[in-house]
Amino acid sequence: MKNDNIFEYLKKCVVDNYVNFSGRARRMEFWSFQLVVFLISIALNSLNGLIPVDLSLLTGAFSIAMLLPSLAVISRRLHDVGKTGLMLFVIFIPLVGIIWLLVLLFTDSNPSTNKWGYNPKNPNIDDEVDFIGTE
Repeated sequence: MKNDNIFEYLKKCVVDNYVNFSGRARRMEFWSFQLVVFLISIALNSLNGLIPVDLSLLTGAFSIAMLLPSLAVISRRLHDVGKTGLMLFVIFIPLVGIIWLLVLLFTDSNPSTNKWGYNPKNPNIDDEVDFIGTE
């Protein structure tokens, strides 16, 4: 994307790719989505304590609605670094798993095309290696 607007990434994750577990997601897309979801959750929880109306149903509905897009964007982010989306299950390894997953999520994209698609940072760059033997 030319304009890195965090709300564009939120739209991309929630509207365009709600349950799309294929393809690749840049770090900016992943972390922007996580930031917006986190801030909305904080706002809903804060409002729940400030106003007399119980917003726990709304907070729970938001959390459930964001579960699948969160899993999908994590899977696409792992694809971007060359790992399968199933690497998400590494989180179940005590202590080491969360650290390993965070390292993968912070890792820069593979610079070229991988089996999940073109690098989203450079979608218009033709990698000559990808075309060898296809003529």
